[in-house]
This record gives sequence, C-alpha cells and structure tokens, in this order.
Amino acid sequence: MAHTQYERITTKQTLNRVKEERMPFDWSINPYRGCGHGCSFCYARAFQSFIGMGAEDEFQHHIFMKANAAEALEKQLLSAARKFDHDIEAMRTSIGQVTIGTATDPYQPIEGKEGITRECLKLLAKYRISTSITTRSPLVLRDMDILTRMENVSVNISLNTLNGDIIRKLEPASPHPGGRLEAMRALSAAGITTGLFVAPVLPFLTDDESELKELLSQSKERGISFAMISLLRLSRDVKKWYIETLKNQFPDVVQSYRELYRQGAYAEEHYVHAFKSMAARLLSEYDLSGQSKREPAAITGANGTNSGFSQPFEISDEGGHNLHLPQPDMAGSPKPKKLPQPAVPVSREELMPDIEQLAFPF
Repeated sequence: MAHTQYERITTKQTLNRVKEERMPFDWSINPYRGCGHGCSFCYARAFQSFIGMGAEDEFQHHIFMKANAAEALEKQLLSAARKFDHDIEAMRTSIGQVTIGTATDPYQPIEGKEGITRECLKLLAKYRISTSITTRSPLVLRDMDILTRMENVSVNISLNTLNGDIIRKLEPASPHPGGRLEAMRALSAAGITTGLFVAPVLPFLTDDESELKELLSQSKERGISFAMISLLRLSRDVKKWYIETLKNQFPDVVQSYRELYRQGAYAEEHYVHAFKSMAARLLSEYDLSGQSKREPAAITGANGTNSGFSQPFEISDEGGHNLHLPQPDMAGSPKPKKLPQPAVPVSREELMPDIEQLAFPF
C-alpha cells in the first residue's frame, strides 16, 4: 500500500470566482488539492498538471492541505462586508452561491482530523452565504450543528452505483454506498435540502437502466429533493490512468471503452444521445429533475414503513444529541462507523456577524 504524504500549503484566497457561465454557482471553495478517495475516473486528476504533477497515483497519495483556508476566507468575506457597510443581506445577495467541493472532496478522510472544511463552513454560516456542498462522504454529518443553522444550504451526495464491488475497485478509499444513502436520510430528516449526484455514470459498468432506477428509488426513499445524472468525461491524462485501472479490475470492458472514447474526452454521439434520453426519463419518472428547495420527501417504503432497514444505530452530535441512522439491508454493507466529532462545539457567537455581536438592546 502506497504511503500518503500530506503537505500544508497557504493560499492567498479561498473563494475563487467561477467564470464558466453554464455553472449554477458563482464561487467555489476547495480546501484540499488531491483526494484520498482515489476515484480512478475523477476529472480533477487533470488539474494536477497545473502544479507540475501527474494524474496518476500521486493524486490520491500526495494531498495538499490549505492550512490557512479559513483565515483567507474570513479576510475575503470581511472585505466584502465592508463594501456594503456591513449590510449582510446586501453582501450575501452580491456574492451569490458558493459551492464547496468542485474539484476534490471537502470531506475526504483527512478532513476528519484537520477540520479545514468545518472552519470554512462556520464563516459561510456567519455571513449567511448561500452554500452548496458536494461530497461522497457521510463525514458531512459531523457538521450538522452548523448546517442546521444555515439559512440557505444544500448538500449533494455523489453516488453512481449501489454495487459495492465496483466502488471498492474504482473508488478504493471512498465510503460504501450504504453510508452515503444514510447520509442522505439524516440530512433530509434534519430539514437540509439534499440531492443525489449520479456522477459520473460509467459506461458498461454503472449505466444499466434497472440499476440506475434502484439507485434513484433508494435515494428518493431517503428523502432527496433532486438528482443529477451525468456521463463520464475522460480528459487525456485521466483516460490514461482510468484505462490502466480497468485493465486490472475490469479487463473485459477495456476495448469497449477505447472504441466509445476514441474521439477524445467524450463518448460517441450515438451513446450520449441515448444516455441523455434515458437520464431525462428516469429523473422525470422519480420526480427528481427540479433543484428548487422543497419539503423533504417522506422517508418510507411503499407500505408506509422504513423499507429495507434493520435496527437503527446512533451517532452523537457535538451537543450530545443522538442522530438515529438506520442501516440499510444491503449485501456486503459494512457495519457503520462512529463518525468523528468536532473537538469544540460551535458556539452561537461563531455564527453571528461581528456587527450583530456589537448590538445591544436599550
């Protein structure tokens, strides 16, 4: 097993402007570079070339931690607040939507120890910034004390298959599907807008319609409000690593991939057309195509009971409150682990803008 190197770096700014007009958010935050989950198909592997590194094993085993991310973020937010004379509502409207985890997972394993994402989340809550989080990890539940106090927040859980064997072979250190499903349930039950990102769908491995239906069905039962389904894109550097991984894990599909992606990063047009048609049909069938905020769906089975669950287990939030998370009855599902807890509970003052802390009644 390769040794993982963690390197602390500093950043000049944590909020980064998103210039792509098609993106549904205005700013991004990525507390880490590289990702311990090690997904073989991850598009962020291609970003390694920007810092003179490769898209191969180094992406998983050399993680850069932006140690001063929270401090840099606070400077940016404080500067923005001053421009609006500390009118927090005007400031948040000007900033728009911030998404955490556009390049690498903000709740990858090292976050359990470092807490960089948590500190950034406190500041976004403090300044009441509209926030969206994308992650593959149930570790996001550690920060329920912050999430439940945010005015406009959503969490997108990435999961492209319920097949634990495929997950282990292509996402070697990412959480089991069962844990991600239960993260959806806990978030939605707490009133947090929760979505499913079926991303990326892997041709010949996770693109079976009946399996995608089961994934959407089980996620809907856990209370998600919307879903997004997107197809695998393979840039040159990522394609090389992914194909090598397939040679070791799923050699029977290697030639099919070479033919399907022979034109470059995108699959052949005939496949893309059929895929988009299927995805739109499935989202419509399960009423998951909208991304507007709505009441969490009922988290029950067809007979009105908690379908497919065994006995519940518990984790405790930082305030000592128990979060009941039923364990799904899935073949090969590991026993749930107790999630790391924050060393210090978040305080009311930490989430209050400075100008409000100075106010007092007459």
